[in-house]
Amino acid sequence: MSFLRLSGVSKKHGRQSILRDIDLSVSEGEFVAIVGYSGQGKTTLMSLIAGLARPDEGSITLEGNPVTGPGPERGLVFQNYSLLPWLSVRENIALAVDTVFPAWSAAERDAHVDKYIAMVKLSHAADRRPRQLSGGMRQRVSVARTLAMQPRILLLDEPLSALDALTRAKLQDEFADIHRTTGATVVLITNSVDEALLLADRVIPLTLGPGATLAAPVAVDLPRPRDRLALNHDPRFKRLRADITATLLGFNAARTTTLTRKLVLPDILPEDLDQPRVNRPPRRLSEEKREIVSVS
Repeated sequence: MSFLRLSGVSKKHGRQSILRDIDLSVSEGEFVAIVGYSGQGKTTLMSLIAGLARPDEGSITLEGNPVTGPGPERGLVFQNYSLLPWLSVRENIALAVDTVFPAWSAAERDAHVDKYIAMVKLSHAADRRPRQLSGGMRQRVSVARTLAMQPRILLLDEPLSALDALTRAKLQDEFADIHRTTGATVVLITNSVDEALLLADRVIPLTLGPGATLAAPVAVDLPRPRDRLALNHDPRFKRLRADITATLLGFNAARTTTLTRKLVLPDILPEDLDQPRVNRPPRRLSEEKREIVSVS
């Protein structure tokens, strides 16, 4: 039985079809990346898995249990950090820990918070507030807060798209390390093929909407740990990147259509420059009077 299972999932916003016939099986401990263009329903798909939205058709199950709403077994890392600005790093993480583990003693909760602050290398900034942190540090807090809830599955909704290249690369390495050390099941949403290949066991392209669906998955048979510099010279990586990129570009090509429109000229004639400029009305073809004069 699949750890996470989506069967025939469809979702509409009003009358507009966003996702159609989504079928997805994720094994426990697997890292799956879903890659596609912006605005095609990737975040909607993540919201459905997280239980923040309900499908119009189909079903979603986690360990055989139906997903009917949010739960601590599914940890979602948002794209926009979603930190409370009046709380420190420690307090933002502690708020989640206190909610999920209320039966623990205060000392146990404090030690748990410190563990995950250290995991994302923010012990030196534990008492800072979000405005005192860089974008990369804020995203680390968001990751630590989610991991501290000890979810069974980690959902990453394009968490690195707003970061600069160097910070993004550093956090990619941290996600890979977290997956390796914790054995967590991870579903990543991204628009970067290279990022998907660097991190995932499988890459699944998302077709174009309306009514986007999942294309055939691509197994990433690259050994771990993966070094991005070495991958640039690996023929298997180049082949996978070319195949996935060609698939994504093919979606655009298939949707290209030719539109023929009849050109309608305006009902305006050139000005008669012999007429005075003051209050000169426009000359309209429909108002043009023609006379035929015969001269013998």
